[in-house]
Amino acid sequence: MAGLWFEEFEVGMVFNHEWTRTITETDNKWFSLLTMNTQPLHIDSHAAANSVWGRPLVNSLLTLGLMVGMSVNDTTFGTTIANLGMTDVKFTHPLFEGDTIHVRTTVLDKRESKTRPGEGIVTLRHEVFNQDGVNCGSCDRAALMRKRPVAETGTQVA
Repeated sequence: MAGLWFEEFEVGMVFNHEWTRTITETDNKWFSLLTMNTQPLHIDSHAAANSVWGRPLVNSLLTLGLMVGMSVNDTTFGTTIANLGMTDVKFTHPLFEGDTIHVRTTVLDKRESKTRPGEGIVTLRHEVFNQDGVNCGSCDRAALMRKRPVAETGTQVA
């Protein structure tokens, strides 16, 4: 299993995720249309050419989804129960079709669940950077995580 158990997270841990992803024109337009966002800045190349950006702007919710999604293999794959919420979502620099992104995650906090034995809450800060290393956004995500399973002997499984 690629994800970490609750106990394996330490406050201050930093993950520089190996994945990179070039955001294509198809990604941006399809995502925008699938989510009913008909903003011409995202789906109309001619209208976007006349905007302040001069070209199509990547849909911010696609950016958010990639920011979280690209972190999953290293952090929560197979060990998360649910996302509890995202706060402090910021888009600090625009992303454009053709930009290649990478993501960094920092563990901000962790605590045991008060109501769900065998589970804990980990707060992660995800940051997305373009190919030039410019920070283009961030969000803080609370994830409900599984603790390491306990064997029948009452000890945690390695």
